[in-house]
Amino acid sequence: MFYRLSETVALRGWKDAPFAYYRKGEAYAKPLRFSEYVTLLLCDGHNDLPLNDTIQKLLDFGMIVPCREGEEPSSWSVARKFDNNYMPKMILMITGKCNYNCLHCFNAADNAPLMSEWDFEELCRLLDECADCGVNAVTLTGGEPMAHGRFADILKEIHARGMYVEELNTNGYFITQGVLDLMKSIGCRPLIKISFDGIGYHDWMRSFQGAEERTLKAIRLCVENAFSVKVQTQANRRNVGALLPTARLLAETGVSEMRVIRTTEAPRWEKNAKGASLSVEEYYEEMLRFVREYAASGLDIDLAVWQFADICARNKTYRIVPVMMPCGKYDPMHPACADIRRMLAVSSSGEAVPCLQMSGYFAEHGISFGNLHRKSLREFLNGGALWDTICLTAEDIRMHNGKCASCGYFELCAGGCRALGGLHSGEPLDLAAPDPAKCLFFENGWHRRIAEALEGWTNLTPF
Repeated sequence: MFYRLSETVALRGWKDAPFAYYRKGEAYAKPLRFSEYVTLLLCDGHNDLPLNDTIQKLLDFGMIVPCREGEEPSSWSVARKFDNNYMPKMILMITGKCNYNCLHCFNAADNAPLMSEWDFEELCRLLDECADCGVNAVTLTGGEPMAHGRFADILKEIHARGMYVEELNTNGYFITQGVLDLMKSIGCRPLIKISFDGIGYHDWMRSFQGAEERTLKAIRLCVENAFSVKVQTQANRRNVGALLPTARLLAETGVSEMRVIRTTEAPRWEKNAKGASLSVEEYYEEMLRFVREYAASGLDIDLAVWQFADICARNKTYRIVPVMMPCGKYDPMHPACADIRRMLAVSSSGEAVPCLQMSGYFAEHGISFGNLHRKSLREFLNGGALWDTICLTAEDIRMHNGKCASCGYFELCAGGCRALGGLHSGEPLDLAAPDPAKCLFFENGWHRRIAEALEGWTNLTPF
């Protein structure tokens, strides 16, 4: 009997993960045993193979299909080996330009010095490198990514290389039926993450009259076209009281998830809305109130509260976000930040950074890990300062600073968020510093308060 790889499976291998496969539409590669990998290599339409337990298992899992002799796997499915380390995802800021003057954002339209943008030909070269390094999924962001003059062509180029757009971060202004039709025509079905800062407050935060109406229209249009929508909402002293009514509206609209983020004390935000920032302790207080109200509301969309709790109302479960260890047992080799270990961040000027949220901070302090206009992607993925930062482990954090080493909560939080640790370290670049927001979270018992507020719900947090 002859077999070939399924159209949804691609064999891959990297220096640090030699035997693996991608499943179409899933960002992360899965490991294979050597014997499984060898068997899959033989499923090329040219080898007459007996039906044994291994073949049957691969058939059951949809990894191979019976075929006629000589019927080969697709060009995407055939095995590829990469001479670099594994990096499945890239978050790519294709432009720093934006059509809104948001009060809190350094990429606002009036901040001209930061308006760098990827040239289309240069971007295609980068996408070639991504394909040649085994990158699978791309998140497009900005600025406003849809403000790039070649946005539609960029979508096509990503998918033409066998990669896919996993997420699109947008303010929604440029979303039209025509754009959604184009995306559907090329098989581009990203999670669309739209910023919306609360009923009655969105125009104010975006400094754009009519932004609220336009954004809600875009959200509805995406839902009507069967795109998954995740709404991202800033939380501050001005709009925090509107969170629950906003969640109710989003649920009625068909949004799949709402994410709430604290508006931090960035210089631009402090200048434009002085005194509107919630302190970390105030943020925790307000989010606990919001979570309690949300749990009692009967709403059923997923709720992600930044650095606090993730809530799935449909099955009444929750997870306490600052608990980092995934299996309830401390692993010294666990990545200090799992997100940066599996997603390379690239700014609109070509700077490769460990965390895109910190790109403005790095630029302001003249910190550079290297630029993809001058250095190949493969070089970044084979070592150097950026790779060392990406690969920081929990034990690296504990050994780096005495506060974490002596803390009884460290084996839960692993030092917390690396970006927040670095921003509060007092040093221009210390991404192994403790995160003071997580110190406050555990020392003041917020993990217990969340559990009390959601009594009767199932806590999925691995304590």
